[in-house]
Amino acid sequence: MGLLVFVTVLWAFSFSLIGEFLAGRVDSDFAVLSRVLLAAMLFLPFTRWRGVPGGLRLGILVTGALQFGITYLCLYRSFSYLTVPEVLLFTIFTPLYVTLIDDALNRRFSPVALVAAAVATLGAGIIRYDGLSQDFITGFVLLQVANVTFAAGQVGYKHLMARYQTGIPAFRTFGYFFFGALVIALPSFLIFGDASRLPQTGLQWGILVWLGLAASGLGLFLWNRGACYVDAGTLAVMNNALVPAGLLVNLLIWNRDADLLRLAVGGSVIAVSLWFNARFHPRARLTAAA
Repeated sequence: MGLLVFVTVLWAFSFSLIGEFLAGRVDSDFAVLSRVLLAAMLFLPFTRWRGVPGGLRLGILVTGALQFGITYLCLYRSFSYLTVPEVLLFTIFTPLYVTLIDDALNRRFSPVALVAAAVATLGAGIIRYDGLSQDFITGFVLLQVANVTFAAGQVGYKHLMARYQTGIPAFRTFGYFFFGALVIALPSFLIFGDASRLPQTGLQWGILVWLGLAASGLGLFLWNRGACYVDAGTLAVMNNALVPAGLLVNLLIWNRDADLLRLAVGGSVIAVSLWFNARFHPRARLTAAA
């Protein structure tokens, strides 16, 4: 749990830094690729090439492609259609996906999470009830794809490490996570990237370096390691700890003119959906009682 709390603090500023200094200014594909490359370089010297089971290597590659590659490409694009507070609030769906995916991997099913997701969608509609434009819908869908792949990567890594008890230190194999992300990020930049929108200032380059080495490299490693030590219910709850922290940073520093009433009402409806899931979902209820 301590690792998850630490990374939550580490990530609290990331959404605002992307939304305020990079989105619309720096090509999103380049921003993601630079983060992947920096994080991969951080773990490259520690990567073990021999003696790693093929299934473990492939599994970590896939979780990296999902949790970092696809997630961040969709996340960065969503900033072109949504405000930073909206992006933060709509990441609140991730715990529902964590629960559903964990149930699927364990061959269980509960309709509670689906009902909770429907209620959360209603809350999202309240936040933009007078602005359900095509752009908003596009941004919302992009972010849900990011939420699903981020949840799948976390749960997948947790199950993968539980299955392969190799005795190899986790930091010796986590480089494969970023190599998997590179498989997604590099072709995306080559196909869709705009070389005319590279970082133009030292501040933008500095933010990318921080996001690549600290938020992505160190942050994703510690987050996934923390996920291995908690159950799925706790992991789902911790996914939402970032929301109030990130909103506080954004609203107090950069976005003081946001419609706080609408955000509060819509956010409350979304919070009710999470309470419903935690109260009535069998796995979540077991976690709360533990």
